Amino acid sequence: MKPITIVFLIILFISGQFIQAGIINDSIPAGKNFERATFRLWFPDDLKVICGVVVLVPGSNSDGRGQVADTIWQTFAKKHGFALLGCCYTDYKTSDMFIERYANVSKGSGQALVEIVKRFSISSGHSELEAAPFLLWGHSAGGQFNYEFACWNPQRVIAFVVNKGGIYYTALAPKETRSVPCILFTGEKDLDARKDIIKGLFSMNRRADALWIYAPEPEAGHEIGQTKKLAIVFFDEVIPLRMSNSSELNSNQQLKSLNESDGFIGDHKSQTISSFSEGKKYDYPVSWFPGRNTAEAWVAFICKKPF
Repeated sequence: MKPITIVFLIILFISGQFIQAGIINDSIPAGKNFERATFRLWFPDDLKVICGVVVLVPGSNSDGRGQVADTIWQTFAKKHGFALLGCCYTDYKTSDMFIERYANVSKGSGQALVEIVKRFSISSGHSELEAAPFLLWGHSAGGQFNYEFACWNPQRVIAFVVNKGGIYYTALAPKETRSVPCILFTGEKDLDARKDIIKGLFSMNRRADALWIYAPEPEAGHEIGQTKKLAIVFFDEVIPLRMSNSSELNSNQQLKSLNESDGFIGDHKSQTISSFSEGKKYDYPVSWFPGRNTAEAWVAFICKKPF
């Protein structure tokens, strides 16, 4: 090996950006509302243009970087020309660690995510990554982070998931965020506090025309359960509705807006769906779906049937 190559590898190793088979590790120094922020980027070796990023955020103070090795997510990424970004945020020690401060993204942790993607756009050789839009997947505190990031930077988000977490800093989401498709998951056997809070977020924002889905998972507690499976059906359907073709991508790309009238409505009480255009009236909040695939998968999900 030539001396210059050895020096280059040493520099990458020291900087935390060692690249191997489309994998890059990097970190952001501790900030106001997080003690640790470390990340791992994965992308298909033969990918010419990275169209977007699936951001994988784990539960409370956990390390989600290994999630980029999940073959289900890798298959999804290859299908859509996306990269995977595994996150690891941890809080400073406090007496109430169940309140994740790093989920309050406007205090610094959100900017850390934006900054790391910018750095990865350089170290990966994919400059388009700097402006690539996000799909936000997470569980528990990861879903909390997703919700707050979508409230803080909605123009960057294709769609997001709120998944059984219990602490949220924003009640009524901004209008722009309510236009971003979302699934809010609860577990039947989870803590009442978590269920009540998430259903409350859905009910309040859906009343303000949020393009959101309420998905209570039967017989489930605080585990991931079938939520990832439904989220992938949802993401598959949303991507082509929100994004231009990859050949049209550029740094100034704007995500497409969705019309509520083009979607479907789901009544979780009767466990039925209908076209929005049918004009059915309800005296309680009902879910909105971007298309039939998500709507039908949702019915199976809330009825605990295969999909």
